[in-house]
Amino acid sequence: MNNKKSAQVTQGIEKAPMRSLFYAMGYTKEELDRPLVGIVSAKSDIVPGHAHLDKLVDAIKTGIAMAGGTPIVVPAIGVCDGIAMGHKGMHYSLASRELIADSVETMAEAHCFDALVLVPSCDKIVPGMVMGALRVNVPTVVCNGGPMLAGNVKGQKVSLSKMFEAVGARKANMINDEELTEFEQGVCPGCGSCAGMYTANSVSCLCEAMGISLPGSGTIPAVYSGRIQLAKHAGMAVMDMLEKDIKIKDIINERSIKNALTCDMALGCSSNSVLHLLAIAQEAGYDLKLETFNEFSDRTPNLCHLAPAGPTHMEDLDLAGGLQAVLRELSDLDLIDTECMTVTGKTVGENIRYAVNKNEEIIRPTNHPYSSTGGIAILYGNIAPDGSVVKRSAVAPEMMVHSGPARVFDSEDDAISNIYAGNIKDGDVVVIRYEGPKGGPGMREMLNPTSALAGMKLDKTVALITDGRFSGASRGASIGHVAPEAASGGPIGIIQEGDIIDIDIPNHVLNLRISDKEFAHRMDHLTILPPKIDKGWLKRYAGLVQGANIGAILK
Repeated sequence: MNNKKSAQVTQGIEKAPMRSLFYAMGYTKEELDRPLVGIVSAKSDIVPGHAHLDKLVDAIKTGIAMAGGTPIVVPAIGVCDGIAMGHKGMHYSLASRELIADSVETMAEAHCFDALVLVPSCDKIVPGMVMGALRVNVPTVVCNGGPMLAGNVKGQKVSLSKMFEAVGARKANMINDEELTEFEQGVCPGCGSCAGMYTANSVSCLCEAMGISLPGSGTIPAVYSGRIQLAKHAGMAVMDMLEKDIKIKDIINERSIKNALTCDMALGCSSNSVLHLLAIAQEAGYDLKLETFNEFSDRTPNLCHLAPAGPTHMEDLDLAGGLQAVLRELSDLDLIDTECMTVTGKTVGENIRYAVNKNEEIIRPTNHPYSSTGGIAILYGNIAPDGSVVKRSAVAPEMMVHSGPARVFDSEDDAISNIYAGNIKDGDVVVIRYEGPKGGPGMREMLNPTSALAGMKLDKTVALITDGRFSGASRGASIGHVAPEAASGGPIGIIQEGDIIDIDIPNHVLNLRISDKEFAHRMDHLTILPPKIDKGWLKRYAGLVQGANIGAILK
């Protein structure tokens, strides 16, 4: 490998000062003569999905060394959305995706790594690392930390969404303190990304669908030995890619992103996957449009109902054959481009040749889906001329079409206090605005309000719309990403208390029921509130961030 990128810091007389710094860390000449492979690790002691990543990093280092490379570990940050939920911390969550992308780009370019292995697990960290690696465009493998096992409460398998719903149930006096404590201690039994098809597991599965991670990477539980074995193979795989000169942009491109879109709809992924696929596509050079999601949703059957949409969890999907079995089912309808290259050095078609659906209740066959359309829908209308997003696979049938009076709040905090106080009634449409990418800033997740409604048994009678976003753990008629956002002068800002809002998810419609004359009058007299945080790097973020309809990217 005479054309190694790392030769810029390891080879030649003029590079002697750089080599001296490597020697100061204990590297040998033999190691510096090999390719330098950066391992970007999000290990920390504050995120359950990242607490165990050091074990995977050790395994990846072994795989790289076995295949003739020199592994070099560098750090990445990561926010735990569950811990950041419902307070100022959540403003930093989505915004941190950009910091992570920038840091991956910085570390890889500054130190001339020949290849990368990305070791994330949770929400923004996975797409952030991928975005940064796309800018560098070297051989890259994503080796995520794997999902948490489901917990157990009262003999039922549960995960984090049930914990948040239990808070709503306790506020409504439907359970007592002892029962709440039982949930606290039972829903999260160990390390890994929370056990449902929430955002972390959604994006990890979509990485596998794009071919940038090894088969099994999206579903093998964090605590299984198979995850360690997978990590060793990831280290070997990136060295094989380096030998064959297969770079990340050879794998992530328009064709593979369309495979991910198809899987997104079949799996019933988190609505956050829309934000992240839009942003990843931009870095890959593919101008993905929001309306494309509806095109794929309309033609793709929904095959899986994992939590929060149903009672099954990631470990069940893994036992049923994992994402490779899902890809095989979809390929039978010619919905998957099987010629796309993957990190195995083989095509998608070669990878799934022997995949088997081992449980047709977990992965429905395409002739018996949960629905004929995909798990996500994009809604348009006078409230959301640039679109909005709903995870329709987690919406009760009776809420697919709904009209009701608006209950308007200019922050998540005001909304949740009114929900907890019992001020939201059957039929209401809760509107939470000034929580978008700019107005938040940071587009906070609204898991507390949606879970409170679900815990109070209002998720089948009350809708919620916001220019913010929802956790993958949210369920119900929760419509987010309303664009333009209120802070950009979007029409969501003119909704008044008691206005009737019409929701028609099957027909992709979200409208405010007022006359055109009244609509124009309100828009002419709209007063826009400033972002809630006006200092630190979030002030800079609010000035640069674009709308949710283009992935909340920075420009």
